[in-house]
Amino acid sequence: MTEETNPEESTPPPPTGAPARSPSNSVVTRASMMWVATAAGLLVLVLLIIFILQNQESVTLHYLGLNGTVSIGVGLFIGAVGGGIIVAIAGTVRIIQLRARVRRNKPRL
Repeated sequence: MTEETNPEESTPPPPTGAPARSPSNSVVTRASMMWVATAAGLLVLVLLIIFILQNQESVTLHYLGLNGTVSIGVGLFIGAVGGGIIVAIAGTVRIIQLRARVRRNKPRL
């Protein structure tokens, strides 16, 4: 014969106070986040350098009346940086709009 047990009765009650940390739990700190971000940034830079070195064929660029000859890798990099600047400007404008709206709708004492 088997005895049926209620699973709620067999589990101990949760501990009160601060939760105990097991040795496998890791603490995320600002320093560890910065280290991971730095490592990821370095990896991206290495991949970018490899991309530029593998794309050395020269092309002529024409932009707003300016002409120049650069390698394909450098030209694409310049385009990507330009796109990033446009996105950063658009994000900054949106943040300023949202902050102004919050300041305007903030109740005055």
